[in-house]
Amino acid sequence: MAGFNKMFVMVPVMLAARKLDGEDPNVIYWLRVAYFSVQALVIILVAYTYIQATKIAAKQGNDRIVYIPPAPSPFADPNAKKKYTEIVYSKHVLSTARSLLASTLFGIALTTGLHFYKGMIIGLAIQSIMAPFNLIENALVKGFFIKGGLEEGAFDEKTAEQLTPDDEVLDAEGNVVVVVRPPSAAKRSFEEVMLDTWDEGAKANLEPLMNMITKKNCNFVTKENKWTPLMILSGLGAKGTGSAIRQVEKLGGNPAMVDVEGWNALHWAAFHGSLEAAKALEDNIPLLSLVTDKEGKTPLDHAKAEGNDAVAKYLETFDEVSATNKTDEGLRKRK
Repeated sequence: MAGFNKMFVMVPVMLAARKLDGEDPNVIYWLRVAYFSVQALVIILVAYTYIQATKIAAKQGNDRIVYIPPAPSPFADPNAKKKYTEIVYSKHVLSTARSLLASTLFGIALTTGLHFYKGMIIGLAIQSIMAPFNLIENALVKGFFIKGGLEEGAFDEKTAEQLTPDDEVLDAEGNVVVVVRPPSAAKRSFEEVMLDTWDEGAKANLEPLMNMITKKNCNFVTKENKWTPLMILSGLGAKGTGSAIRQVEKLGGNPAMVDVEGWNALHWAAFHGSLEAAKALEDNIPLLSLVTDKEGKTPLDHAKAEGNDAVAKYLETFDEVSATNKTDEGLRKRK
């Protein structure tokens, strides 16, 4: 709800709530109906958010270090250095979810207690209206229910690469942390970015590489080993490689290109056990799976040799389909 100031709603609601007759049984009854109906929905949404957050926190690749800015404050000095807290991404997701759950339950308990023990109805009236507005301000709720998923940047976080000299980094205790900032992608060649991404392995941040890939360089090959962007993405096993592979293919990336060992992109996926990459290459598997490298091995051979059973099983389904098609074709020719 960017650009929306909920004070424009809260102030009129507060003024209207003060005029309610707290002695009228009908008013009290309908306020209770409205309040507890809204809070029941809120609890369901918060519970769902908490469950999804725990799943995301447990996913491989979400243990990367990020830098979280403080919550916006109207009294903050606009000229002061922006302070970021260093934290593991999965821990931040989980702590945000726990904080949301705790604050929601505490708020409900407090408002309910004040109503039944002190007879206060203003809280019921205000929270019946404001609860959804308060909930939607949470980054997790906004991600899951409005944007269809938790995207990168949902917390306005930065990576070490994105930090600037004007940013100050603190640890969880508030101590200043000196961050070694890697050179930006703009100062590195495309080949350097490709190789640096490969060196990061399963924890690689794909953003610098994907930001540099265009129609002109999507089939770029490295000087020494003739690696292409699709090969590197196919072997990484990092989060988001499937989507990245499809993006590069749309730009014109050719998964059939081979490196100095005779490996195409499917060889890379099979050898390194990336099922996500193999599935992203699905449309090309019938052809890619037939290619043998300099040792005479197909992608399936590598998957089996490396014990990558999930990839091997997936590739075998294409062999079965291919064999069935050949049999059918032979029957048609004989008829």
